[in-house]
Amino acid sequence: MLSSKVIHVDGVFLGTAIMCGSLNALRFYATHESVRALHNACMPDFGALYAQVKSLFNRSRLLTPQAA
Repeated sequence: MLSSKVIHVDGVFLGTAIMCGSLNALRFYATHESVRALHNACMPDFGALYAQVKSLFNRSRLLTPQAA
């Protein structure tokens, strides 16, 4: 592991983007259940990875019923 960046949306920690030297890409380590589908996904840049994680997280919030 060369370096990593935390990914959080609206104060919720979702996982970490880890730079993989051999792949020259970022690998996502998911820690939140709502983004588990992207665990170990590799993307070329942080912006693309963040957009995918944020989209999946926001979609899961729309589908999850809120307590009244």
